Amino acid sequence: MSASSAVSGIYLSTIGKLLDWSRAGSLWFTSTGSGCCADELLQTMGARYDLERFGAIPQPDPRQSDLLIISGLVSYKAVPNLKKIYDSMLEPRYVLALGSCASCGGPFSPEFSYSAVPGVDRIIPVDIYVPGCPPRPEAIMNGIIALQEKILGNQRAEAKN
Repeated sequence: MSASSAVSGIYLSTIGKLLDWSRAGSLWFTSTGSGCCADELLQTMGARYDLERFGAIPQPDPRQSDLLIISGLVSYKAVPNLKKIYDSMLEPRYVLALGSCASCGGPFSPEFSYSAVPGVDRIIPVDIYVPGCPPRPEAIMNGIIALQEKILGNQRAEAKN
């Protein structure tokens, strides 16, 4: 291995870490809000919890966003629009599913409703699931932190019973 390739390897790995750090610290998101999970996301963006201190800034245009926050129920009628939003986002793109409606259909699961998608992961890949019905603002912030750790390549410790 020559000295120039070693130098370029270090250079690329350092630039890669810098890019990952900047991606994790500036998650511009667009949201598909329906129902009570969207209210909790708005609460998290408010003055008490201040989601922007984590670098998560709302963007109205999905072409400027790298994070899609799906909050609430997803119906089969909304699936083409959701895929269009996801496909218009630039790479790398991340998805955060808020609440039990986005994760598994919640109280509107397919056993009770024919129009509810039984989990958004059947349509687009999901990076982080935030549990709750509706999830508390602390849980949403914890999901953002977990996504930042995933982008940086850090692994969270698992709880042992």
